[in-house]
Amino acid sequence: MRYRALAASMIAILVAGQVPAQAAEAESETCATPRFSDVGWTDISATTAIAGMILKSLGYTPKIDILSVAVTYEALPRGDVDVFLGNWMPLQDPIQRPLVEAGKIDVVQTNLEGAIIGLAVPKATYDAGLKTYSDIAKFGDDLGLKIYGIEAGSSANETISKMIAGDKFGLKDFQLVESSEQAMLAQVQRAVRSEKPIVFFGWRPHPMNVNIDMEYLTNGDDVFGPNDGAAEVLTNTRPGYVEECPNVGAFLKNFVFEVEQEDVLMSYILDDGMTADAAGEKWLKENPGVIDGWLAGVTTRDGKPGADAVRQGLGL
Repeated sequence: MRYRALAASMIAILVAGQVPAQAAEAESETCATPRFSDVGWTDISATTAIAGMILKSLGYTPKIDILSVAVTYEALPRGDVDVFLGNWMPLQDPIQRPLVEAGKIDVVQTNLEGAIIGLAVPKATYDAGLKTYSDIAKFGDDLGLKIYGIEAGSSANETISKMIAGDKFGLKDFQLVESSEQAMLAQVQRAVRSEKPIVFFGWRPHPMNVNIDMEYLTNGDDVFGPNDGAAEVLTNTRPGYVEECPNVGAFLKNFVFEVEQEDVLMSYILDDGMTADAAGEKWLKENPGVIDGWLAGVTTRDGKPGADAVRQGLGL
C-alpha cells in the first residue's frame, strides 16, 4: 500500500509538471500568429505594440494590420482578424452592440477604465469658477465667446456645434473654432502662459493631461455621453478565439492599463516622436512591475513560465 501511494504521488507530481506544456500544446497552430487590428489611434497603436512585443517574447509571431474601425468590425466576424484592443465605449456602441448580441464578436476584457471626452479648461480657469458647462456663458467675455475644437468633421465638433445651435447652456452667441489637434493644443498652451481663460475639447488618455494642468467640466447633461463623457475601452476578439487559443486568451484577460500609464505612453509618441514599438519598449522597461500581472497563468508557446520569458526578451 505504501508503495502504491508513493507511486500515485509521483504520477500526480509528473502530471502537474506537464500541465503548462499541455495547455500550450492544446492551442491550434493558427494560434501561433495572433492577428491584431490597429486603427491608428495613438493609444491603440501603443497598447497593440506592447501586446505584440510580449507575445513575441512568448514565442508567438503576432501580425498587426492598420485597419479602419469599420473594416475591423467586418474582419472580426469573418475571422480575418483575431484581436482588437480599441473598442471605445459608449462611442462605438452602435457598431459593437449588434455584433456582440449576434455572437459575431466576443468581448474579452475592459482594458482601460477612467477614459473621458468632453470640454476642459486650464486649472487656473477652473479655480476661477468655470467648473461646469453652465458656467461657460458666465465667462463669455473673458473667453471671447469661443470654444476650441479639433478638425472639421469630427464627432466632437459636431457635438459642440449642436450645443451652440441649440443654445444649450446659453451658448448661442459662442463660436466653435475648428483646427487641428496640434493647433488647438498650441492655443491652449498660449492661453495658459498668458493666464487667460480658454475652453477646449479634451480627452483622456492623451499627453495633454500630462503637459497641461487642466480640469474637465462637469454637469454636462450627458452631451458627450453618460457621466460627463466617461468612457472605457474593451478588448474584442473574433468569436470563440479565447477558447481556441486559451494561452493568448489568458494574456488578453490580464492585459489592462490605467489612464495615467497611457498618458505617458502617448507622450513618448506624440511629444518625443518615438515609434509605437520604441515607446512601448521604453515604457515596459520603466514599468517592469506590470509583467507579473499581465503574465499570470500565461506560458510561452512551449509551456515555460511566461513572465520569465518576457523579462528575458526585454533584457530585464
